[in-house]
Amino acid sequence: MSVNQAPTLTPHNARISDQEFNAVRKLVYDRFGINLTDQKKTLVVGRLQKVLRQRNFETFRQYIDWLKADQSGEGLEELANRISTNHTFFYREQAHFQFFSEQVLPEFTKRHQQAGNKELRIWCAGCSSGEEPYTLMMLMMEHLGSEFADWKTVLLATDISQTALKTAMTGNYEAERVAELPPGLRNRYFRKAADGALSVVESVRNEILFRRHNLMDTQFPFKHHFDAIFCRNVMIYFDRETRNNLVAKYHKHTAPGGYLFIGHSETLGRDDSAYEYVMPATYRKRS
Repeated sequence: MSVNQAPTLTPHNARISDQEFNAVRKLVYDRFGINLTDQKKTLVVGRLQKVLRQRNFETFRQYIDWLKADQSGEGLEELANRISTNHTFFYREQAHFQFFSEQVLPEFTKRHQQAGNKELRIWCAGCSSGEEPYTLMMLMMEHLGSEFADWKTVLLATDISQTALKTAMTGNYEAERVAELPPGLRNRYFRKAADGALSVVESVRNEILFRRHNLMDTQFPFKHHFDAIFCRNVMIYFDRETRNNLVAKYHKHTAPGGYLFIGHSETLGRDDSAYEYVMPATYRKRS
């Protein structure tokens, strides 16, 4: 039997043993850096039951053995999609967007103009379904105005979940998920669909590079520094060691004086960080 074929068994509501949960937890931690505590056991069972039914596994042990043997990567991709949380909306934690518009963009456009390179590079790490990178691109377009075409604007949006990325690339959202966006941005950069949903205009969609990327990779394949990195509400799922390792990699790829934005429920620790504290959940790389 191929490793990609599930055994033909009658699925039922499988229960997960402590040993099986620990095996899933280790696999998720090793591959994705997500730390599943004991309190997450019910969540794991709830999210993976459907996978067991669809693939005709009777037990979590059968599922785990199949995951470990699968060479296609399909199983791990599916696991990442089930375990990761992708709930977000436009203009979430809006103070970050205001600071980006009022401080980061003026600072770095002036700096790059003086250096004669006219390049802006932003990375959204853990971009989920796309609301964050689309907002940032709209703000970049607003700031540069008629000079936008004269600049090389690189906005990289990455996520571990291919499902989330597919949603992001369509640029289609229910109206309530766009409700917090300032009316000016909403009116200029969205078009109404027949079903009442809102679609990001093509000129914005075409400016963003959506890519699948695992933040647990030892090395990141980037040749240039980023003026700002957004990694918001991602590290909340990591333990301290994983967070520290990830922040060190971010620091390596942040331009001198560049910014790192994290979620408001997260912190770097003001005393031991290579970034200096600017305001809640906003840090600047020491020059």
